[in-house]
Amino acid sequence: MWSFKAWRQRRILRNNPISPTTWAKVQQQLPILNGLSSPEQQRLRERALLFLHAKHLTALPGVTLEDNDRLHLAALAELPLLHLADLNWYQGFHEMVLYPGDFCSPQQHRDASGVVHEWSGEHSGEAWLQGPVILAWPGVLQSGQWDGYNLVIHELAHKLDMLNGSANGLPPLHADMRQSDWAEVMQAAFEQLNRHLEQHPHSPPPIDAYAGENPAEFFAVCSEYFFSAPDLLNAAYPQVYGQLRRFYRQDPLLRWQQLPAAQQLPATRPKA
Repeated sequence: MWSFKAWRQRRILRNNPISPTTWAKVQQQLPILNGLSSPEQQRLRERALLFLHAKHLTALPGVTLEDNDRLHLAALAELPLLHLADLNWYQGFHEMVLYPGDFCSPQQHRDASGVVHEWSGEHSGEAWLQGPVILAWPGVLQSGQWDGYNLVIHELAHKLDMLNGSANGLPPLHADMRQSDWAEVMQAAFEQLNRHLEQHPHSPPPIDAYAGENPAEFFAVCSEYFFSAPDLLNAAYPQVYGQLRRFYRQDPLLRWQQLPAAQQLPATRPKA
């Protein structure tokens, strides 16, 4: 059956080929792509190109984007979707705003008594409900190693989470997944992390302590680790790793384990 969307995608891919040299440079910058099969690399390259045609990158003064820079960002954005059906997972936003460094953002919180607290906080990334994704460009360039840090995947995990409304750590699950299983596993690990932070404040947590802020941040941080430090996530919370493996339909740990030792860059432990 003829599809206008499929025809348009083929036209975009045909009229905007990515040179092997440019893609090789992107691969060199992103060790977490090591181990992808040739068909996976081809699919990722095509989806990255389509991502760049679907989303507008707004580079603020101080950020200069070359072709390989744009592909660097797009490849990281599409890696989580590599084995998911093309169901417009990144709907709800059309723009990514790139800052030359961390930025101040107004924050607001209503406490249990109903009092609203407002302050300005420094951030390297934000994802707004039905709004843009905002990223500090240095954080984008630092993403893509086997070190547990990936700003792009973190913020886009929030966008997946927001497909059900406000971010709460529960993205739309596949038909073969049970919400009760997801909730039980994620809640138990979230509580375990917070117990560690409370009882051992001077001991490094198993993953970035920011995951203990709330369930939405727990999902986003765990998504970072799933792709960029799968060994650490699996060692700390194997059931969380299992749920994310079912959700993203990938197994980065297996891919990481099969890499030659020279490519198996050690994942750094998070700061306390």
